Amino acid sequence: MALALCLGLLPTHAQTPAVRAAAVAASAPRAASPWTALADDGLHDPRNPAIGLLQQPGEALAGLPRDTAGNQVRWVQALDQGVIQPRANLSAATPVRVRDQDIIISKYGSMPAVLFPHRQHTLWLDCANCHNGLFKDQAGANRFSMQRILDGEQCGVCHGAVSFPLTECNRCHSVPNASLRGRPDVGPVRPVAEGGQR
Repeated sequence: MALALCLGLLPTHAQTPAVRAAAVAASAPRAASPWTALADDGLHDPRNPAIGLLQQPGEALAGLPRDTAGNQVRWVQALDQGVIQPRANLSAATPVRVRDQDIIISKYGSMPAVLFPHRQHTLWLDCANCHNGLFKDQAGANRFSMQRILDGEQCGVCHGAVSFPLTECNRCHSVPNASLRGRPDVGPVRPVAEGGQR
């Protein structure tokens, strides 16, 4: 009787309104999760009983601001809204440096210029993650290359791996070149010549 009640198999007249509502909710189609279940992701062994101990991505990420690309989460928005509060440093003695400065990387090419927001990056990363390994910390000292980025270098170290993918061109290339002409603080940054040094 209890099993039949849970499954909604009792005659309608014997079901309480709460039981009928639960049965309707259970039979309603659920919105598809944008996150693949661990058993279906091609990385985890679905036959391993330990998979049941892991939290499913749909459960872990469902409360975060949604995105339309990559891992489907707007991480900076989640941080700004206080939905997540990552640890700022591993050691209390390590200084936390958040830099609130945007840099425009302009090539005056066919694509809009790139706006690089330091704040969104330094909320997550210490300066040493990028400087002076990936990038020199001197204006005009870096040569950017989309080929290198697509090869997983420069910005491509993170974008396409842990942050939004490189297919979201307009998130970086967001400043119309025409709006930059005549500004003394913005100079052209030329890409590395094909076959030239990186």
